[in-house]
Amino acid sequence: MAGHYARDGSLTINERERICAPVMRVGLLTREYPPEVYGGAGVHVEYLSRELARQVEVEVRCFGAPRPPTPPGARLRVRAIPIPAPDPAGQPESALRVLSVDLAMAATLESVDLVHSHTWYTNFAGHLAKLLYGVPHVMTSHSLEPLRPWKAEQLGAGGYEISKFCERSGIDSADAVIAVSGAMRADLLATYPQLDPARVAVIHNGIDADQYRPDPGTDVLERWGVDPRHPIVSFVGRITRQKGIVHLVEAGRFIAPEAQLVFLAGSPDEPGIGRETAERIERLRRERAGIVWIDRMAARTEVIQLLSHSTVFVCPSVYEPLGIVNLEAMACGAAVVASAVGGIPEVVEDGVTGLLVPFEPRADGEPTDADGFARDLAERVNALLADPSRAERFGAAGRARVLDRFTWPAVAGRTLELYRRLVAEAPLRT
Repeated sequence: MAGHYARDGSLTINERERICAPVMRVGLLTREYPPEVYGGAGVHVEYLSRELARQVEVEVRCFGAPRPPTPPGARLRVRAIPIPAPDPAGQPESALRVLSVDLAMAATLESVDLVHSHTWYTNFAGHLAKLLYGVPHVMTSHSLEPLRPWKAEQLGAGGYEISKFCERSGIDSADAVIAVSGAMRADLLATYPQLDPARVAVIHNGIDADQYRPDPGTDVLERWGVDPRHPIVSFVGRITRQKGIVHLVEAGRFIAPEAQLVFLAGSPDEPGIGRETAERIERLRRERAGIVWIDRMAARTEVIQLLSHSTVFVCPSVYEPLGIVNLEAMACGAAVVASAVGGIPEVVEDGVTGLLVPFEPRADGEPTDADGFARDLAERVNALLADPSRAERFGAAGRARVLDRFTWPAVAGRTLELYRRLVAEAPLRT
């Protein structure tokens, strides 16, 4: 405190200004927010908002149904913007409906000092808020639309073009772009060569390791028909081409028959991938036993118990800027087998916390040799199934790595440093 006081014992001018300055108010813009969370970006915003609210005021804007009222004086306030009912001939997740939410969202942000948007669903709202109110706009790049061509199946060709437009508008004008991994930063600069590298910061995702920790209970597994006494190979994720679930299903033909294959899969992005996955699962069931298919969004406590008892957790993604689910598995003490794509090698340390599978993509993002990729997944899973003590060592090392490098206080601290610099550099609002 020595530098805070003048010789007469009074506060210095700089310290008086710091104490008297109003608390920063941040607008976090997201499609997903509890209880409507289905992907990594939603998990990210949930925990980031909670951690930031320890130091600044946070105004969350999200899509969907009204959230519970916020207690008076709370630093974390949530306001949901309803999604308009679809046109009878329109798609349920049409891009134009997303834009209408973005317009309504931007109109509610006049009192914030900075906006921070997540995913293309809200990048345009952040861009509009910057223009309307003259505040800095930060956007976190959890993925890149031009690198996800399968999104055209979900949004339609025209809708996919709109999603790319929203992302590009945000990137072109944002005061700072946060990449969730070094690999994502490289993808950003390659995909958007006009982007000034000085505006791109790498801040990895985090995890609540007090919540995600080994759970010795078995009640959830027993309810699902999973025997904790026998090896468990698990998958947790959405039914989407990005997560590579069809390749793990194919790998199931080559995985040791004594292992149980547990697929905890959320709803499909679009009907085609849902039908394809269901057909592959049925073929696999005709070839081997031990297939457990759970096609719903499970509660977090249920996911934690499954991960805690998994001999191997598998992440077969064909595109993954970071992969929070790998952090979740590692925090629960599971060894990980994952494709060596995107930011996954920055999380899963090959030969220390898990095993990585080489991946060679085609132009559409799918593996050049799908059968070879499936066999490689199975080969690494089988190596850990055959050596349980090695799998246990990987699991313990994985949790230690999470505690050392991937906690939410660290993520929020770096994010807040970026906010404060941008607000300090921004012109005064009139």
